[in-house]
Amino acid sequence: MNEPVLPLWLNTNRRLDRWVRFDDAGRATIFTGRAEYGQGAITALAQIAAEELDLTLEQVRIIGGDTRLTPDEGHTSGSRSIDEGGTALRTACAEARAVLLEEAARRLDLPVERLQVEQGRIGGADRTREISYWDLPHRELLACEATGRVQPKPASRYTVVGLSAPRRDVPDKVAGRPRFVADLVQPGMLYGRVVRPPSAGARLLAFDEAAIRALPGVVALVRDGDFLGVVAEREEQAVNARRAAIAAARRQAPGLAVDAEGIHDWLEAAKPTATVIVERHDEAARGRAVTRLQAQYGKPYIAHASIGPSCALARWDADPARVELWTHSQGVYPLVREIAQILDLPVASVVAHHVDGPGCYGHNGADAAAFDAVLLARAVPGRPVMLQWMRDDEFAWEPLGPAMRVKTSAALDAEGRIVDWQLDLWSNGHSQRSGMVKTDYPNATLLAARHLAQPVARMPQGDPLMAGGGGMARNAEVIYDLPNQKVVAHRVEELPLRVSTLRALGAYANVFAAESFMDELAEAAGADPVEFRLRHLSDPRARAVIERAAEASGWVRGAASDGVTGRGIGFARYKIGYGYIAVAAQVTLEPDFRVTRVVAAVDVGLAI
Repeated sequence: MNEPVLPLWLNTNRRLDRWVRFDDAGRATIFTGRAEYGQGAITALAQIAAEELDLTLEQVRIIGGDTRLTPDEGHTSGSRSIDEGGTALRTACAEARAVLLEEAARRLDLPVERLQVEQGRIGGADRTREISYWDLPHRELLACEATGRVQPKPASRYTVVGLSAPRRDVPDKVAGRPRFVADLVQPGMLYGRVVRPPSAGARLLAFDEAAIRALPGVVALVRDGDFLGVVAEREEQAVNARRAAIAAARRQAPGLAVDAEGIHDWLEAAKPTATVIVERHDEAARGRAVTRLQAQYGKPYIAHASIGPSCALARWDADPARVELWTHSQGVYPLVREIAQILDLPVASVVAHHVDGPGCYGHNGADAAAFDAVLLARAVPGRPVMLQWMRDDEFAWEPLGPAMRVKTSAALDAEGRIVDWQLDLWSNGHSQRSGMVKTDYPNATLLAARHLAQPVARMPQGDPLMAGGGGMARNAEVIYDLPNQKVVAHRVEELPLRVSTLRALGAYANVFAAESFMDELAEAAGADPVEFRLRHLSDPRARAVIERAAEASGWVRGAASDGVTGRGIGFARYKIGYGYIAVAAQVTLEPDFRVTRVVAAVDVGLAI
């Protein structure tokens, strides 16, 4: 018999009490490595746990992203909180329930299969004898490893999952109550600012340290190589000291290799490495081509541009060195490991707690700000330091979404069907998160690490594997039924700017290019855009979302525009292997260009 296969993150965090515990107040506490970023994940994970444990949602509290308490689930990224984190949590809770029911059956002298659970109370069908989770020695019982031999509840029995639930993160945000990292206050707290160089590669030649140390409120000036930071008693004093430090620093700053206008030509000419992502041949179909079209699309560098710049709170305790960190990092465990490596500390001496922060769609400045906070806190042991980036720090130094160029070429036969398709894309790697790229030499993703007197080499740009959705080539392969399709990713290693992940990675540009090109091909074929897409799709779920979006938007196939109003449709399947979406939009040119209505049809499988 084959051994059961545990979900990824449960397999690496097997102890059941790392996922679920019961307290004395009639509640269950759920632990997850996932973090809330406004996507509702924490609420959905609480629903999953309540469902598997037969509890009400009100009986479940949930803690996410804390290296003292929660399982290590890497990063909250890639829309994987429910798919991976939820699967691990569901399996852990199902097994925890089974362990507790075995003990309840022994105490009630009833077969396990005859037991029923309601709000944590366990009994037979007649409920003449009952025992609750909290009556059992749950701490001892759950101090065991998951086996994978317990099947979670079938969807047909769900009573919590699939229903609307109040979002746990929203009330504080609507009411303006403190819940963000920038809201934290601790006794004796100091305020820090960093003094970044004007551009990548700039060197600090001279600096008047005495003048900055003499400013009102300045507690510490931190200089380590090209890294500069100030710590002050009050926030405005830290801001003033930073401003003065910028003026007091003399730097040598090289210019950028290319400007914004020339970035796409630069990418194509930068001697990239070409990788064929997919290649399918049907020479007979290609021979039927009568019309060929080409197009070119570009995506600039894009900033996350959060309302609030990145922020962190850190405290450094000496003898022995110990760091405690409050951060809006998407991966507290990888962050802790990298900080420990750079500062030559035991990993166990660095603790990180996730706290809500500025919203982002990918890798922003959170990790870099956290490391800045640690470097400043090291200069004032025992006192917490609130490190806040300024807005110019955020726009200049947070990782941007990489620029891309996409070129498409396709041919139509006499019946208006696509018989040949090629897509070429040029970009950098789309991930430089802590722990995402493995190399055999010391390296770092944290910004300040490369500015220290003993700098740590910048980690090479990485890309998620295509099996996990890919990076720059995500969604470059289309799921339309095409007899010939070739996709080539041209990876550029040189980096004019700091880049990493931004929402959907390469799909941002690849889907835009592919769907825009589908419209151009539909026009060349004299076909309605909806009908043209359906003509090339056999996947029933793909067809269903397109048809539903068109129907709900009032789409009339073949209807001509009046020159003032227009409509459009776009379709994609996330990472080629996950949810389906089609969006139909209506626009008008009068009195100016505006989108007047958008309808989306989405199929993500089971909705929590």
